[in-house]
Amino acid sequence: MAVSPTDLLAIARTVALEAGELVARRRSEGVTVAATKSTSIDVVTLADRECEEFVKARLAQLRPEDGFYGEEGSDSSGTSGLTWILDPIDGTVNYLYDIPQYAVSIAVVEGVADPASWKQLAGVVYNPAIEDLYYGSVGGGAFQEWNGTTTQLRVNEETLLAHALFATGFGYSAEVRSEQAHVLNTILPAVRDIRRAGAASLDLCAVASGRLDGYFERGTKPWDHAAGSLVAREAGAVVGGLNGAPEGESMLVATNKQLFPEIEKLLIK
Repeated sequence: MAVSPTDLLAIARTVALEAGELVARRRSEGVTVAATKSTSIDVVTLADRECEEFVKARLAQLRPEDGFYGEEGSDSSGTSGLTWILDPIDGTVNYLYDIPQYAVSIAVVEGVADPASWKQLAGVVYNPAIEDLYYGSVGGGAFQEWNGTTTQLRVNEETLLAHALFATGFGYSAEVRSEQAHVLNTILPAVRDIRRAGAASLDLCAVASGRLDGYFERGTKPWDHAAGSLVAREAGAVVGGLNGAPEGESMLVATNKQLFPEIEKLLIK
């Protein structure tokens, strides 16, 4: 019998909460940088690696036939046609500096870790610093659990770009940051303001919850948005790239249906 998105969501929720407890405990003990990746400021902590190993092992117990795709390279293929996509700590620099804006992001998709072809089934984004939990499943809606309250999420219905609050993120290379700064020169005069909080998964959930009107970023990886973009979609957001392309490294945009074409025009310029 095929597993339902609701059952997959229950697994993702359980494992995300367990992983979040581990991440929070390691943060309280002090953070150690284990390595760097694309540049000297693109850091990996020991907690990133430990969390990924923990999640992969737990999912192997619960769903041994599924594939796995993690930010820290713990990839494996499966036989079920499903793939779990993990960012063990989205917002690692925030985590390093003890800024409480980081999350464990777990999603499961039908297919491989490619937004051009996957079918998102369930996703969970958990910020253990403030015990803020977001989750959703395809066709099942998007929800937030925080401070003892569960809330169904809906995107804002703002229609004026000039009144819209957007978030974005920046890459790790100087060249990419310079290009992103040029984009901001176009966007900033056209919107209410821009926020840069440092965790794509949480930015997408902020769009879902109405804390933001929209979010855009170039350079995101599948693990950055696999869970958060599902939560945003289930809350009524339009999520995609430019010119009809799916979201991905070239661009990810998430906002309501009224604002999407307006921000898209500016990003294409």
